[in-house]
Amino acid sequence: MNDYLRLLQYVKPYWRRGVAAALCMIVAAVTTLLVPWIIRDIVDDVLTAKNMMALNLIAVAILLIFFVRGVFTFGHGYLMSYIGNRVIIDIRLRVYAHLQRLSLAYFDRRKTGSLMSKLTNDVNALQTAIVDNIVDIVKESVILLGSIVAMVWLHWKLTLLCLVIVPLVSTTIRYFGRKIKRSGRRVQESVADVTAHLQESIAGIRVVKSFHREAHEIERFRQINERNFGALMKAAQQTSQLSPLVEFLAALAIIAIIWYGGWSVIHGELTSGELIAFLIYAINLANPVRRLSSLYANVQKALAAAERVFSVLDEEPSVRERPQAVVLPPVAGRVEFRDVSFAYEPSKPVLQGLGFCAEPGQTIALVGPSGSGKSTVANLLPRFYDVTAGAVLVDGHDVRDVTLASLREQIGIVPQETVLFNTTIEENIRYGRLDATEAEIRAALAAANAESFIDEMPDGLQTVIGDRGLVLSGGQRQRIAIARALLKNPRILVLDEATSALDTESERVVQDALDRLLIGRTAMVVAHRLSTIQRADLILVIDRGRIVERGTHDELLAAEGMYYNLYTLRQQGEPT
Repeated sequence: MNDYLRLLQYVKPYWRRGVAAALCMIVAAVTTLLVPWIIRDIVDDVLTAKNMMALNLIAVAILLIFFVRGVFTFGHGYLMSYIGNRVIIDIRLRVYAHLQRLSLAYFDRRKTGSLMSKLTNDVNALQTAIVDNIVDIVKESVILLGSIVAMVWLHWKLTLLCLVIVPLVSTTIRYFGRKIKRSGRRVQESVADVTAHLQESIAGIRVVKSFHREAHEIERFRQINERNFGALMKAAQQTSQLSPLVEFLAALAIIAIIWYGGWSVIHGELTSGELIAFLIYAINLANPVRRLSSLYANVQKALAAAERVFSVLDEEPSVRERPQAVVLPPVAGRVEFRDVSFAYEPSKPVLQGLGFCAEPGQTIALVGPSGSGKSTVANLLPRFYDVTAGAVLVDGHDVRDVTLASLREQIGIVPQETVLFNTTIEENIRYGRLDATEAEIRAALAAANAESFIDEMPDGLQTVIGDRGLVLSGGQRQRIAIARALLKNPRILVLDEATSALDTESERVVQDALDRLLIGRTAMVVAHRLSTIQRADLILVIDRGRIVERGTHDELLAAEGMYYNLYTLRQQGEPT
């Protein structure tokens, strides 16, 4: 119930339309309640007294009732659809915005497909709970209460006989409701597994085809699909059990009405018209009970989706701004790591006691074996993660004491795996600075050695580059990423293995662009390819989370330590 009430909080901004929809529903429900009274009059007055005038009036009244019902049914249907669809849009935006604010650590632990499922399948499942179910619950509740009032008015003893069945119905609904909610949760989780597998297999389609694993992936998907089918059928079984049980209990009440009501007519306590009207109200009572039980099952399944959606909204970022955080002023570019330690998991330290300083305009290179912690160092500077101990400082400011926006606006990042969006080249570059002019974009492209290949494309800057930019070569994608960083014009740069995936010719072109990018900026360069960092002002050799050597290229070669071994292996063409 708490989840449902929380869900209804999103309806508040549209309460005026909600009130109008409720009034429409009430009018539509009341017209349904008037029909049995009219039938009572037909039986007791028209047919018995053979009153033609009354018959004509009743015919007109029925026509008017159904016209009014049609108008107000349209009104509440349209208004509730507006509210429901608007609320779904709001929730989806709220979840997406919250995901954008969460730290990288949250995404490290979760499948992309599962998150996509929460934004699509789970949010869509809420629409049933908000639109269809609310409309039907209010309407059926009005009919239910109105029928009870009319039944009491007609014959209170017969009404009490009917209501004996209510505790049995409510107990049955509660029992199955709990089971249906659990089944609904399993259904949503299995749908998330389907979405996650689709996302992974489609994103990795080149790997699938290169290993000729199409049949293997089809079999994996078949198994996941079958688990989804099993979860759906379990939920369907429990939902299908609930409605017949409720209908059977309602049938018992109808039988009691027919027997005791017939006895009352025979003994003169009821007229034939009153019994027929009472029976119709009893059916009106049974139908809402049956439909409400079905609606309850649907609500439970929707609440299982709501739990998954709210689990995202309840997640707190691991990296948060302090209440007293200040805006970082324009920096000169001095970067200091002061006795920094870090661990993704408490029992597994990644960095231990790391300390170094980069003066404005210097280039610091980080080298070492794979898994030594180089990329982690780069991720701590823009505060993608918070240090476990020690401090990272920019121009003397602890990065935890400044706002995230002001810090990251002054840091440019060129990652190993370039992320481009399925839009034009111009829009991908403009991502570095949204208010940039075309002339500024052209200047950034020229500096990044990207202007020539873009001009050869049919649509130039307006060329759409496809999902993740796959219509471009690796070197072309990397040069667009460099142009994007140049457009941002940051004082501090992080190059995370920016040329490791390139061939020799592409590396030469990209390296020339990187050299221009580094001019006048403080840079932290992470690389496996030692050729990209030989001209660095300071090289830090990291092994198992510690700095084991530091110095220039020539100094480290002369020391004949780990850097010397890495360089020698590289010269021999062996992996580093």
